[in-house]
Parts: sequence; structure tokens; C-alpha cells
Amino acid sequence: MTDPRARAPAVWAIRQVERRAGRPHGDGRLVLVAIRYNLRRELAFGMEVKRLLELRLRQLERTLRGKEERIVQLETENALLHLKLAKCRGSVKDSKEETTCLRRHLEDVRNIQKNTGCQLSQLFAGVKVLKQELKSLHSLAMDLSDQFQEKCKATLKEFLTVTEKQHLLTIDTNNLQGQVFQLGKSLQEVSGKYTAEKNKRKMLHNALIELRGNIRVHCRVRPSLPFDSGNDATSLSKRPGTASERVIHWIDDETVHVKCNRPGHTMVNKMFQFDRVYSPGDSQESMFEEVRPLLTSVLDGYNVCIMAYGQTGSGKTYTMFGPHSKENFSLSSEPQFDEGIIPKAARELYRLLSNKPLETHSVKVSIVEVYNNEIIDLLAKDNDGTVLGVKRDILTTVTGASKVPWLTYEHVENPTSILNLITHGLQRRIKHPTLVHAHSSRSHLVITITITTKVSAVNRSGMSGVTGTALRETSFINRSLSALSDVLGALAEQRSHVPYRNSKLTHLLQDSIGGDAKLLVIVCVSPAQKYTTESLQSLGFGTRARQVQKGHIRKKSPVIPENIGGRSSQNKSQGTQRSVSNFTSVQ
Repeated sequence: MTDPRARAPAVWAIRQVERRAGRPHGDGRLVLVAIRYNLRRELAFGMEVKRLLELRLRQLERTLRGKEERIVQLETENALLHLKLAKCRGSVKDSKEETTCLRRHLEDVRNIQKNTGCQLSQLFAGVKVLKQELKSLHSLAMDLSDQFQEKCKATLKEFLTVTEKQHLLTIDTNNLQGQVFQLGKSLQEVSGKYTAEKNKRKMLHNALIELRGNIRVHCRVRPSLPFDSGNDATSLSKRPGTASERVIHWIDDETVHVKCNRPGHTMVNKMFQFDRVYSPGDSQESMFEEVRPLLTSVLDGYNVCIMAYGQTGSGKTYTMFGPHSKENFSLSSEPQFDEGIIPKAARELYRLLSNKPLETHSVKVSIVEVYNNEIIDLLAKDNDGTVLGVKRDILTTVTGASKVPWLTYEHVENPTSILNLITHGLQRRIKHPTLVHAHSSRSHLVITITITTKVSAVNRSGMSGVTGTALRETSFINRSLSALSDVLGALAEQRSHVPYRNSKLTHLLQDSIGGDAKLLVIVCVSPAQKYTTESLQSLGFGTRARQVQKGHIRKKSPVIPENIGGRSSQNKSQGTQRSVSNFTSVQ
């Protein structure tokens, strides 16, 4: 039977309290006290149990961590053992392979030994044969030794002879070296003298040009041509006398004689003096020899102008360009014996430039024509590259020089490029037939080679037999030539004002006629009687031009920015500075 205190400790405790207090069972207050007591006791018991459980839990956690550490340690040892096992397996595998290789090598060595034994037997047999041959060679060597000694003695004698000769040659070489040294020293002295003489030549050349005159006038009398005897026009056929009769005669290198006695006209018997007169038989080369010194002046920094002047059919185009087709003008890229001044000058300029540093020179070309007192740019192109004739204006800068804004310049590298551009430009000139010339140009053509020079060829209009538009063109040509005469007259009289702006032609050629420019005028005349009036006018123009005297020439080396006054077809945007000079042809 169980103890009632064990079944209901709270109830038992309450009853014990009630007995002690002398109170009956069932008092609620005692019950509450008993319950509180029981609860406190149970709470203390629970706390004790909790403390013991936590202590036990910590012990178990420590034990668990120890076990886990041991597990990790064992796993590490297991991994190391696996690695060692794998390494041992690899070593065993390598040992097996090495053993296999050794066995194979042993078999190869055995096979080699067998082969070596066979070869040794063959070698022993060969050695016996070689010994026999060696005995034969030994006897032969003895014979050769005797012969060699004899040859050595002979060679020694020759060597001694050669040594003696070499000693003599050494002495001669030393003497020659001394002479070479003296020659080198003399060469340096000669080179210095040559440089000084070259500079002196340059000064004397320009002094010679000055002494001969800054403006020189030459005259060329062309030979008689078949069309001189033709009287195609009524106005010409009505003239008395023989139209083809020669009235202009070459006397000597400085004199031309005009003798004409036509019925109804005053007799003409005049002598004209010029710096140089060319006879009908003089060649193009002899003419160019007078021009060549001016090209040297071009590279010395001077502006040079060569002007061909004369009536239509007097030989200006032949003088400046040489023979050409009337229908299709073209200049040959190869040198020709009878080519004119411009092709020869282009080749000569590049020949002179080849003697100078090429990187210091820039050559460019512009081509314009003065038509009815308007400047036409013959190299201007549109966006498609088509060459078009575009009108340009001419201005005078603050320094007094003439400038054509937006003028097209083509850079060239050789004479062929220059001649090709000139060919294209001449094919685009305005032409009208006249009684004298079926393909007469009705404008002044201006070709500028930018180095230093301007070359001009000017039409002299008079006896053309034209009407309407062509007559208006003739009027403008005559005005330009009249303005050119006025300019030369002003220069001859040394007036303070020179009327360059009276014509687009003279305005364009201002830098080539006045100032420091060197001018060569070539008056071209026809010997036939029917051209007497025009020839006398041309000779009179040359006489007035010869009277011009300029002041002392100063070397002109202007440094101006590239592309100023013109538009380059190469689209250069760099502002490099160069010394510029021009070469122009006007026809």
C-alpha cells in the first residue's frame, strides 16, 4: 500500500497544516498556502533538474567536439594514406615501364653486339688491305718528298725574289700615298677656289645681264611661207605690188633693213637696231642660247620675262612652242630638235634644279587667257574634275604687286607634267579664223611656271580681215597692246606713274615688266610685202621698248606663304614659306 504523501503531497501537506492549526478540512486559505508551498518546492526542484541537464549537455557537447576533431584527424590521415597509396601505385607502374624499356634496350644491345662482331671481322679484313696500300703509299710519299724538297727550294728562291719586289713596291706605295695626300690637299684647295669662283661667276653673270640691259629687245625675221603668196581676200588682192615680195632683210646680228617701194605709198627705207637679230635661217637652238642665261638668273632669285611680240602669222607660236598641228595642238614629252623656247626652258629649269637640293624647290603652273579684257582661268575644275574656263579678277596688293585671287595652280614634278598642262590649256583657247591664219587665237595666253619667270607672247592684230565678234576681239587685243606700249613708254621716260591698270594684260604682267624684273622682248616679223604696215608697227614697238632704262637691279627673293594669290589643286593646307618666281607666256 502506498504512502498517501506520495500520491498527493499537496493534499497531505494541507491536512497536516489544518491539523496543527485545529481547523477542519476544507479551509480555502490553508489550501492556497499549501499550493504555494508545493509550487515553490517543485520550482526549486525543476531549477535543480535544469541545472543538472545543462551541465550534462555541456559535457556531451565537449565530448561531441572531441569526437568530431578525432574524425577530422582520422579523415586527414586517411587522405594522406590514400595519397601515399596512389604514389606507390605510380612508382610501381613506372618501375614496370622502366623494366620493360631496360629489357628492350638489353635486346638492342645484344643485337648491336652481334652486328658489331660481324663488322669487326670485316674491318680486320679491311685493315689488312689498308696496310698493304699504306706500304705502297709510303714508298710513293718518299718519292714525293724528294720532289717536294726540290720544288721548295725553287719556290724559296721565287719567294725571295717576290719579297724583294714587294719591298720595292712598298717603297713605291709609300711614295704614292704621299702624292695622294698632296693631291687631296690640293683638291681641297681647288674645291675652295671652285666655290669662290662659282659665287664670283654668279655675280659676274648677273652683272653681265645688267650691263647688257635689264630690258633687251631681239628681232626674228621668219622665212617666207607658202601662204605669203596667196591673195585669198578681196581686200588683199586689190593691193598693188607683189604681196609675197620680201621687204624686210636681215643685215647682221644687230640690224634689220626695211625697204619697200609700193605705188601710191611713201617709200620706206629704214634701218632698225636691236640687241640681237635672227635671220630666217637661224635655228631654234641658236635662239634659245640667248635665253639660257636668263634661266640661270631665275634660280638666282630674279624675276624674268620673255615676251614674243608680232602680228598674226609672224611666227610667235613657232618661236615659243615649236612646230604644231593646226587642228590639235600638242607638245611632245620627248626633246625635239626644233621645239620652241617654252619646252626648252622647262627642261633647262629642271636640269638646273637637279644641281640644287630638290627639297628646297616647288614648281607649279597656272594657265590663264586674257579674252576681251577678261582673265579666264583655264585650269579651274568643277567637282567632277572637268576643266572649265572661270573668270578671275586681278587685284593690287598693299605692296604694289599684282595678284589673281583663287587662281588655280597645278604642282608639277618634271618637264613632261608642265608640257601636258600647257597642251590642255592651249586646246581650250578661244580661236577664230582670219584671212591670215585659219586657227588664229583671239586672246592673250598667260602660262606661269612658278619659280621666278614670266614669259609672254603677244598677238599684234591689224591685218586680220575679221568682222562682228571677231572684230570686237581684235579691238580688245589692240587696246591691250596699246596699253603695253603706254607702259613701256612710261618706263622709257621714267615717269612717276606707270599706267599698269589701263589693261588687264599689263596689270597681270606688272611684276614681270617693271620693278626688278629682267625683260626680253622678241619681235617677230614677216618678210612679205603685204605685212609691211604691221611689221613696221612691231619694229617700232621694239624700238620704243629698247629705249627703256631701269635703275640698278636688286636681287629679289620674296618669302611668301604657299598658295597666297592662288588655289592649289593639291589641297595643301600647310603654311610653308618659299621663294617664288614666275615664267609666263601670253599669246
